[in-house]
Amino acid sequence: EIPRRVISRLSSRPRQLAADAIAVTVYWPLSRIAALMERFGRDVGGYPLSTYRHRSFYVLRNDALDRFGTRLEQRFNRDQIASMMAAAGLEKIEFSPHEPYWCAIGYRKLS
Repeated sequence: EIPRRVISRLSSRPRQLAADAIAVTVYWPLSRIAALMERFGRDVGGYPLSTYRHRSFYVLRNDALDRFGTRLEQRFNRDQIASMMAAAGLEKIEFSPHEPYWCAIGYRKLS
């Protein structure tokens, strides 16, 4: 929480550099360790940042900036997301059965 508060208040370039530093020193090593462990047959489902093990560095940088570079962070569970989507007029709402699970799709009701 404190690193996000500090980083999110920086100007654009320092904020990007801080997020890049987090991506290089935290996201990338942990995700690649998870990929290596998976290659050796280990279950990495509960390992930190394992969902990034097959993602590009670009995605790591973007997600680090998204996580640490914004002042407002709100997290929602599946039911809350489904309710918001339905309230927005969407139907046939489906969530991804694979990581990342928070990906969802809904279709606008035709009048």
